[in-house]
Amino acid sequence: MPSKSSARLAALTVAAVCSAASTVVLTSPAHADTVRIHDIQGTTRTSPYAGRQVTDVAGIVTGVRTYGSSRGFWMQDPTPDDNPATSEGVFVYTGSTPKTAVGDSVTVTGTVSEYVPGGTSSGNQSLTEITRPTITTLSTGNAVPAPTVIDARSVPSAYAPAGDTAANGSINGLTLQPSKYALDYYESLEGMNVQVSDARVVTATDPYAELWVTVKPHEHPTRRGGTIYGSYDAQNTGRLQIQSLGTTADFPVANVGDSLTGTTTGPMDYNQYGGYTLVASRLGTLESGGLQRETTKKQSRRELAVATYNVENLDPSDQTFDQHAAAIVHNLQSPDIVSLEEIQDNSGATDDGTVAADETVGKLIDAIVAAGGPRYDWRSIDPVNDQDGGQPGGNIRNVFLFNPQRVSFVDRAGGDATTAVGVTKVHGKAQLTASPGRLAPADAAWSDSRKPLAGEFVFRGRTVFVIGNHFASKGGDQALHAQYQPPTRRSEIQRHAQATLVNSFVKSILDVQKNADVIALGDMNDFEFSDTAKLLEGDGALWSAIKSLPKSERYTYDYQGNEQVLDQILVSPSIRRGCGLAYDSVHINSEFHDQISDHDPQVLRFRP
Repeated sequence: MPSKSSARLAALTVAAVCSAASTVVLTSPAHADTVRIHDIQGTTRTSPYAGRQVTDVAGIVTGVRTYGSSRGFWMQDPTPDDNPATSEGVFVYTGSTPKTAVGDSVTVTGTVSEYVPGGTSSGNQSLTEITRPTITTLSTGNAVPAPTVIDARSVPSAYAPAGDTAANGSINGLTLQPSKYALDYYESLEGMNVQVSDARVVTATDPYAELWVTVKPHEHPTRRGGTIYGSYDAQNTGRLQIQSLGTTADFPVANVGDSLTGTTTGPMDYNQYGGYTLVASRLGTLESGGLQRETTKKQSRRELAVATYNVENLDPSDQTFDQHAAAIVHNLQSPDIVSLEEIQDNSGATDDGTVAADETVGKLIDAIVAAGGPRYDWRSIDPVNDQDGGQPGGNIRNVFLFNPQRVSFVDRAGGDATTAVGVTKVHGKAQLTASPGRLAPADAAWSDSRKPLAGEFVFRGRTVFVIGNHFASKGGDQALHAQYQPPTRRSEIQRHAQATLVNSFVKSILDVQKNADVIALGDMNDFEFSDTAKLLEGDGALWSAIKSLPKSERYTYDYQGNEQVLDQILVSPSIRRGCGLAYDSVHINSEFHDQISDHDPQVLRFRP
C-alpha cells in the first residue's frame, strides 16, 4: 500500500484537478418540477431527476459545512414517505459558506447532480446533490428531524448485492434493498440525520481528523478491539467512518479499542476516503480502552529471530529514527535479521540522482546502538535511479540488517541493480550466484516496483536463504464500497507475476537442496488468503507463517476499519515442519494514532 498520508495527498491533488469532471449529469428533458427530497433520491443510487431542475424543494437544515471545497448544507424532509429505500435527506452544494443555519426551514430551487468523489474513473458511488441553488428561508429555530439510529440490528449482515452484468457490474441501477444489504442500507440514509451510540473505535484517528467505528461489536473482533478482514466474502458491515462538522482541534484522538460513548449524531455523507461517513455535529465522549504496544518474546540462544519491518519512507531528515530504534530493540527484542522495506536514499524525496542509502541506514544503526541494541551490520543493493517506484526521488529499497554477534552474512560478489541472482549446486548444496543479489530485476513484473533482495546467512553452521520483498501496492484498486460489486483489484495482476517469480526462485533452491531453509518475507501488499499468497506458496514451496496464529490475530495493517494482513513471512517446508516455529505480529503501529509507520513488524523465531 502507499502510505496513508501520501495516498491522501495524491487523492487530494487528483480531486482538485478532476472535480469538474466528477459530476455525472444524466441526459433528460430539462424542466422545472416541484418535488420532495425522497422523490429526488429515488429507489436507486442515482436520482431519477439527475440533470433536471427542481423547484421549491422543502426541508429542515440538519448540518452546515463551512470548510473545504465541498461547502454547503444538508436538509431533510420532516415528513417522510413510507418507503425505506428512499432517503429523506440531501446535500445542497453552495460552493461558498452557506448563510443557512441548523434548524432553518428552507426551500431550494436548483439542479440535481450526481457527484462522484474521486472522479468517475475511481469507480466510487455517487452522491446526490442539489447544485446552483436558490435558497429561501421560511423560518428559523425549528426542531431537527430525529436521527435514524444505526446499530447492530439495523445493519444487514450481507455487504453488497452483485452488480448488474449488463452495466459492467455496477450496482447504481439496482433497486435498493436496505433490509438485505449494508451498502444499500447506508445509501438509503444518504444525506439524512443519523446516530450511533457507544461505538467502538476500529481504526485510530488519522492526521485528517477521521476515525472508524463499528456498530457491530461482535463482528469479527480482535482481542485488542479491532475488526478482522479475513476473506473477500467476509465483509465487515458495521464499519462506519466518523468525521466532524466542528474544528479538528476538538476531534477525539483515539486508538483502536477506545469508544465513543454516548451518542454521535450528524448527516450521512459519502466520500472517496472510505465511503459512507457520519459527519458529526455531536460527538460522543472518548473513553480509552487502554491499548498498549506489544513486545515479542526474546529469542533463545539456539533460536534464530528474523523480522520484517516497513519503516515508511525513512530518510535522513526524518525525526523517527529513535522511535524505530526503540521499537526494534525493545518491542522486537533485537532480532538477528531484520529485513527493512522503504529505506530511502540519502537525499530522501529530493530527485537529484542520489541512490546511495548509507546515511539512512547508518543513522538507524547508530540509533539502535543508542537504544541499547547491538551494532547491526547491513547489506543492500542500490537501485537504478527512479526505477523502483514509491515516493518520487526516494529510491526506496529493501535492506538486510543483521547482528554479526549472532549471525554471519555470506558475501559473494556479482550482485548489482541489474544482474539477476541465480542458484548453483556446490558440494551437493544450494548456493546463490551472488550474495546479496536481486531477483530477476529486468523482468517486467518488477516495473516501477522494488526488486527482491536475496542473501545467504549462516546461523550456528546452518545456511539460511532470505529473500526480502516489497510487492506492488494496491493503488488503483476499486474500493470495497465501490459502485462495482465485486470491486476490481487491478493491482493484483502485477503482484501475481511477482509472486510467481519469487515462488520459482525458491523452487530453484529447493530443487538443488530439498531441505534448504528458505524465508521469503516483507511487505507483500496482499492478504494471507489472496491469490498472491497462494502463488507464493505454490506446490508447497512456501507457507505463510502468519497462518499459525488464530484468525483473530492475523493482521499487520489497519485500513478503513478493516484489520488485515499485508506483511508476511513465508517459510520453506524444512522450517515449517521441523524447527519449532513461533510467529508474532507485533502490534506497535497500525492500531495507534501516533504511529511511526502504518505497518506492524513481524517476527519469526525458529531453530535451523
